[in-house]
Amino acid sequence: MSCNIDPRILEFMEIVESGQQAANRDVKALMALVRRCFETEPIYTDEEQFTKYLSLQKYFPYELIPWEKFLLGLWCCTYWKGPMQKPRWPDCFGLLGRGAGKDGFIAFVCACMVSPYNPVQRYDVDICANNEEQAQRPMLDFIDVLETPKFEEKLKRHYYHTKETVRGKKNRGRIKGHTNNPKGRDGLRSGMVIFNEVHQYENYDNITVFTTGMGKVDQPRVGFFTSNGEVSEGPLDDYLETAMRVLHEGHPDNGTLYFICRLDAVEEVHSEANWAKANPSLPYFHTLLDEIRKEYAKWMDKPDQNSSFITKRFGIRSGQKEIMVTTYEKIKATNKELPDLKGWKCVASIDYAELSDWASVNLHFRKGEQRFDINHTWICKHSKTLHRVRAPWQKWVEEGYCTLVDDVSIHPDLLAQYIREAMRKYQVKMLAMDQFRWTLLSESLKKIGYDARNKEKVKLVRPSDIMQVEPVIQECFDRELFHWGNNPCLRWAVNNTKRVRSSKKQGCDTGNFIYAKIEAKSRKTDPFMALVAGMVAESVLGTGEVPKLPPVGAVGF
Repeated sequence: MSCNIDPRILEFMEIVESGQQAANRDVKALMALVRRCFETEPIYTDEEQFTKYLSLQKYFPYELIPWEKFLLGLWCCTYWKGPMQKPRWPDCFGLLGRGAGKDGFIAFVCACMVSPYNPVQRYDVDICANNEEQAQRPMLDFIDVLETPKFEEKLKRHYYHTKETVRGKKNRGRIKGHTNNPKGRDGLRSGMVIFNEVHQYENYDNITVFTTGMGKVDQPRVGFFTSNGEVSEGPLDDYLETAMRVLHEGHPDNGTLYFICRLDAVEEVHSEANWAKANPSLPYFHTLLDEIRKEYAKWMDKPDQNSSFITKRFGIRSGQKEIMVTTYEKIKATNKELPDLKGWKCVASIDYAELSDWASVNLHFRKGEQRFDINHTWICKHSKTLHRVRAPWQKWVEEGYCTLVDDVSIHPDLLAQYIREAMRKYQVKMLAMDQFRWTLLSESLKKIGYDARNKEKVKLVRPSDIMQVEPVIQECFDRELFHWGNNPCLRWAVNNTKRVRSSKKQGCDTGNFIYAKIEAKSRKTDPFMALVAGMVAESVLGTGEVPKLPPVGAVGF
């Protein structure tokens, strides 16, 4: 119940839920998650500690705005009920548009953690970033507070500082900034580690070194704060992928609070009313609003020369239109119940990269504009990249969407047998697959009547075929014409796929697209690409009228 949520946390939640301030779908989902947690879990906010932390505002040149109080209360003051104060959300991931005040918020949190109000002694705070400015900036902001003439003498009783560190006199914790060099950090005894501007991180080296040494101090906490950036396939992409599963698919949060502020779509940038979705501080920072208006005008005039504007200010990468197949909402909209398809015409299609990895078969049906797909995937238990897959594939196996193959590879007969079974239920009009994948499966497929020499029964798909059908696939997503049932593996595969301009390497733009993996090892696309192959051949289904079968025993049946 909302009465269990501290009013200072509830303030921002009600601003979002009432529509008083624009918020994106991720933030709205977080509000719902927080409410569910307080309603169903034995947790509480330490109101006295929260009040003491907020009392430090009088020394700062700014007061915390609602979203900052929301994060501070949940991250630093909310615990599981029990004899020990164990944080409910020990980790906090915040993605916000540039200018939202991330460094100021980090500085305030640091002040709290080494203040007399933190009961955990020697609670060191280590701030990590790729360069010295980003690593030192929050601490320097706090040092400016400590050197404010009217507060300097009073604060000297509680804090000691040099140019490089700040130390709490009673708490004995210290604040220190570190540049992005993981060597020589094994001796740290961090209570809290904050990673600033995570979008610049290309790997986990620094994150691993700083976090694996934690646990020596009670109530360890980790913070990730960043704007968006152009480094793909790095830690930021992984965190965002996990966040989407937590916020929108019901996966457990495992103690991480995901606060993701960005536009829902790039087109929203043209209305100032949407800008607070990416920067929840804008209603309070009027000078910043004027600055963003100027940047917006420059971007509209010369978008190619100001491409970072959309990425940094609004959280959408400048190339995102080319990366995404469709929006997350459109992918979720495919979760429509499948009708009884027995006797319908369909196209069977196959996709795999290596049979020692993953392979998928898709059965594609049509009725008018509506498309229906039954999709199944085989996973090789001994795949060298299986450990890198960040998806609950074991659960998908249990639920029947995938089959785990305990062999060195997926035998082609397994795929052929699946199609043979489908032929007993449906009218399989054609088999479609990548022309470069046919040879390895040819013998098994010939056993069930499919020979590549028979063009009426087998379609070998080329990239040019995919270019032609890609606009149809996009239309099906846009108009929500796909019916896939509740198939999380297929939805995940779409999310792992990007659209690539077909002539990009030649330096020209024909307006045609093909599909590619976002990341080669951990993000499998086989289920979706099997569907794409089936779409290439769907013309054999006509408009997909469902045939009226004659009764059993009738002549000719």
